[in-house]
Formats: sequence, C-alpha cells, structure tokens
Amino acid sequence: MSQPVGRAPRRLPAVEERSAGGVVVDVQGGVARIAVIARRNRAGRLEWCLPKGHIEGEETLSETAAREVAEETGIEARVLIKLGTIDYWFATGDRRVHKFVHHYLLEAIGGFLTIENDPDQEAVDVAWLPLKDAHRHLTFPNERRIAREAWQRLAGSE
Repeated sequence: MSQPVGRAPRRLPAVEERSAGGVVVDVQGGVARIAVIARRNRAGRLEWCLPKGHIEGEETLSETAAREVAEETGIEARVLIKLGTIDYWFATGDRRVHKFVHHYLLEAIGGFLTIENDPDQEAVDVAWLPLKDAHRHLTFPNERRIAREAWQRLAGSE
C-alpha cells in the first residue's frame, strides 16, 4: 500500500537496550585463549561470538558480563577492565532498537566449557580460541575489534 501524497512514512518508535559480556581469558602453557560461543542466526548460519546478554534486575554492567560469561560458556570469571562498547541499530516489528553492548576483559577463575547452563539455549557450541588468532574466527567485525583490544591490553601495547 502506498503512502498518501504529501505524507511522510510513519516512523517506528526508538528504544535503547543495554547488554554486557566480554572476552574471558585463560592462560594455558603460556598461551592466552578466549572462550567464544557459536549460535545460529535467523537464516540458520553459524556465527562465532563473544558471550553477552541482557541486564537482569539491578545488576551492574560488570556483574552482567560475568553472569553471561558463566551462563553461556560455563566459565566462572572476574572482571578486570572495560574494553569498549559496541552500538548498533536494528528493527523489530514495532520499534527501532539502539543496542549498546558493553564488553569487559575477564579472567577465568573456574568452571569448564559447556552450553548446558545457557537459559536461553541460544549457544549451540562453545570453544577456546587462541586470543592472538580469535579475530580470524569471530563473525562480527565489531567483536573482532574488541578481541584485538583485549590482545593489545594483555600484550601491553595500547
């Protein structure tokens, strides 16, 4: 159906959403590695991503990051520093969403890789990747940038 002449198209209302997650690092044999998850996108393609998710209740962003890492990867971790924020827009059926995802560098302190604790069951796989090569495997350019930032912070070259 076309718009009446002289009338602007109806613009969807915009809302903000915030999530947190990050780069959880474990060092084995002198090699830093990070836990990443795989999920299927709407088209069914596999995407390798950093663990992340929505804030629950009165959580801080860093508390959300640690919880989401534990839920999606099985790895218990403590937040070290903030790495950066990614923001992007997407549309649902009735609104436009401006999404902000806050990423932290976390240190693995326990647990083991599993997707069994993911309450949303979005993750279909989880793996350790060498941090120095992780940017080659992550699906999204903005997450590759965050992984490179983690590598630079750990290597001491900001």
